[in-house]
Amino acid sequence: MRKVVLGRTGIKVSAISLGTWAYGGANMSGKFPVGWSGQNDKDSTTALLNAWRQGINHWDTADVYGEGRSESIIGTMWAQVPRKDIFLATKVGWDKGPHAHWYEPEHMVHNLERSLNNLQTDCVDLVYLHHCNFGKNGEYLDGALEVVNNFKKQGKARFIGLSDWSSNKILKYTEHCNPDVVQPYRNVMDDDYVVSGLKSYVDENNIGVCFFSPIKHGLLTGKYDKPTNFERGDHRSNIKEFASQDIIDKMKHNKSLLEQRFSNHEHPTLHGLVNALFNDAETGCVLLGQRNAKQVKIAATLGDLLADEDSDWVRSLYKH
Repeated sequence: MRKVVLGRTGIKVSAISLGTWAYGGANMSGKFPVGWSGQNDKDSTTALLNAWRQGINHWDTADVYGEGRSESIIGTMWAQVPRKDIFLATKVGWDKGPHAHWYEPEHMVHNLERSLNNLQTDCVDLVYLHHCNFGKNGEYLDGALEVVNNFKKQGKARFIGLSDWSSNKILKYTEHCNPDVVQPYRNVMDDDYVVSGLKSYVDENNIGVCFFSPIKHGLLTGKYDKPTNFERGDHRSNIKEFASQDIIDKMKHNKSLLEQRFSNHEHPTLHGLVNALFNDAETGCVLLGQRNAKQVKIAATLGDLLADEDSDWVRSLYKH
């Protein structure tokens, strides 16, 4: 597995890193589905063990994935996996608790301490502010920063990160936050990383970058034949593209083109979709969900750089 230096952290992490959102299982936030259906804990623990064996040394989770379930599963692994071998990241911010806004400081402190307990560790390597909803005028930003920076000063986190679905939002707050790592949403269909200016800022300031949802929750792989009904609590039911037969058909067509172009690779579709994200991200890794041992085995074949012309060709297939 190719390793990248995660910006100014100076830490070498696997280019293909492990996203564990699905390990929380199906989950609701009020009326909204926010989890993943069809996951069992045995698959999750087996995936984690195999990821370590494959050199996938960067594991990413959050306090709200299954309301702590994902974190707790990771916390059971240290009898088998040396804690020092894993660059461990979690997030805080999506759980409002009883409060009227995100990032209420006392609630954040409670959740961060709970994360340490769930993860069975004294210190996480990286803690993210999970989104950029800091109020209409950014009025909750300073309080949130004070909490995570105090957490770091106390020796409970090594580095601070900032995440959001929008690269534009991350860029808006990056200078003020001064994060060591940013985590934007990015895949070959949905990509504002470059045009937003975030890429330039990351490069100029040697910030680590971790792209999440690189295969758009599985849609880009072309494995679906028709619109899918997901179980209650599965966030994919919110994603309109899963309900579009035209898009599903296009994904299947693109899959056949990827298989032709990269026929020399064991997993040509993922080789194209995932590895196309690295060419313009020197300090970047991809957070790929790996729900079982089979998916870890596939993930371990990825992470190499494509030729620029191949990367450009893959991206061209998914332009709107």
